[in-house]
Amino acid sequence: MKKLITLFIILLTLNVVGQEVARVEPPNWWTKMKNPDLQLLIYGENISKTDVVIDYPGVTLEATTKVENPNYLFVDLKMAKDVQPGEFEIQFKQGDKVVDSYNFELWDREQGSTNREGFNSSDVIYLITPDRFVNGDTSNDEVEGMKEGLDRDYNYGRHGGDIRGIINSLDYLQDMGFTAVWLNPVLENDMPEASYHGYACTDFYQVDRRYGSNEEYQELNEELDKRGMKLIMDLIFNHCGSEHWWMHDMPMKDWINNYPEMKITSHRRTVNEDPHASEADKKAMVDGWFVSAMPDMNQKNPFLAKYLIQNSIWWVEYVGLEGIRQDTWPYPDKNMMSDWTKQLLEEYPDFNVVGEEWTTNPAIVSYWQKGKLNQDGYKNYAPSMMDFPLQSAVSEGLRNEESFDFGLIQIYNALANDFLYPDPYKLTIFPDNHDMSRFYVQVGEDVDLLKMGVTFFLTTRGIPQIYYGTEILMRHDGSEHGDIRADYPGGWKGDKVNAFTGEGMSDAAKDMQEYVSKIQNWRKNADVIHDGKLMHFVPEDGTYIYFRYSDDEAVMVILNKNAEAKTIKTDRFNEVTNGYKSGKEIISGATISDISEVTVPAKSAFIVELAK
Repeated sequence: MKKLITLFIILLTLNVVGQEVARVEPPNWWTKMKNPDLQLLIYGENISKTDVVIDYPGVTLEATTKVENPNYLFVDLKMAKDVQPGEFEIQFKQGDKVVDSYNFELWDREQGSTNREGFNSSDVIYLITPDRFVNGDTSNDEVEGMKEGLDRDYNYGRHGGDIRGIINSLDYLQDMGFTAVWLNPVLENDMPEASYHGYACTDFYQVDRRYGSNEEYQELNEELDKRGMKLIMDLIFNHCGSEHWWMHDMPMKDWINNYPEMKITSHRRTVNEDPHASEADKKAMVDGWFVSAMPDMNQKNPFLAKYLIQNSIWWVEYVGLEGIRQDTWPYPDKNMMSDWTKQLLEEYPDFNVVGEEWTTNPAIVSYWQKGKLNQDGYKNYAPSMMDFPLQSAVSEGLRNEESFDFGLIQIYNALANDFLYPDPYKLTIFPDNHDMSRFYVQVGEDVDLLKMGVTFFLTTRGIPQIYYGTEILMRHDGSEHGDIRADYPGGWKGDKVNAFTGEGMSDAAKDMQEYVSKIQNWRKNADVIHDGKLMHFVPEDGTYIYFRYSDDEAVMVILNKNAEAKTIKTDRFNEVTNGYKSGKEIISGATISDISEVTVPAKSAFIVELAK
């Protein structure tokens, strides 16, 4: 009999948790959240064979869900409005025995957190690929146990840029007139190769240690706040990295689409809007993998959907973010994307979200913007989207020879499509980004055309974003991503060219840097550029003129593509200029005593503040 009892105890022991709880995600939460519900993902060996016990005033255990993998539990909690910050124990019991526990912390939510102002049209965003900007801490170049180390000679290797380097560079960015920073993803990408870009996340709650720590990410935002600047986080809901920790032990079979067979997406993104699309084609696009190293997450799984939504809210609250840029917007389940934007903005009404829908068709981009009345009844709540149609039009319009259908008229026509958008003034506009050839290269390395393009994006409607290095004429010979995302000069010890000090820079690069700084620092206080209306006039004779105006202010912008100076009579623009007599040109600082006609130098842009 004793032998039977002993055997029974051994068998019972094998059924209990065989190790400490490996993960609780999110790892903490906050009091005073508008949404009282919280779902914890608990991971540990045979954790589902336990019962969860919580005893903390104001915290109610609503449900515990066991799924097909016994190593997971999903625990639903509800927080009372008056729940107090503190720490409580989550116990995991078998019978009367506590076999493991986790101390969960509720933090006090900062006052005013819900009123955080998101990035908007008063901002100019500086986009940084962290690995390629500044190496501020060489001690994290190589991290023991991580799969990929430093290889600065390889264009797809890790080069050592990090959060500390960005913190050290904030005075430069502020002096240049940038008011917001968007970082390509900084979360852990413990992939065996080409992990520098950040888009194959392996831990949604951990900053990649080669970039720094979660605490340094917080510090970055604190330093930005001191300067009145904002931080935008790059998130990816569509996919994770193939080395994500859960890929080795998934909660459910449908956690990942097309697993383990793996099918690449069709990339036919228009199935989201197409009223005639088949379900088979929709599935082929949405459920397919982006690339073989990036498993496609199934946002139709309610547990995964909640996990991703809570993760984004956790980072907003933990770091103090002012915005999120969402990668590959049309690839996740679109109903989940609607739920996410709705819940996020209910928690943070003044927050901003911008999505990447890479198409030159404005009808497709407009489908996703908040307030759009779509034929199929679909509602999304993202205030902003990336304006790829305008980017393409400006690039082509500056490059192409002037004719009836080509040249500056392409820019005009792109803006004429603004009737498709619920709010075109909230779109994020840009000359280039980390996924395309640099704008300087797009316009044939013509500095004059680059200046015209940058001037346009800094003065037209929308929220401008500038990719790091545009201000110093960064270029590339190859067209691969690893070439486009080159190291910023001066970001590494021993660099012969230093854009922060000017050492080794060409006169042309210094001039461009000064040019961008002058416009952006003027723009900081130019309310009419932030909030004014836009009126433009059909391009004529290689010139394009538009105005930003309000009841009390007006700014005239002139783009002259001609190889010679142009004198422009302004009586055609009386709808805006009536009552204005003189002006000041921002770039040169020159005073224009009579605005009845304005002479603009060859291949240049003019920004004229009008005066009565």
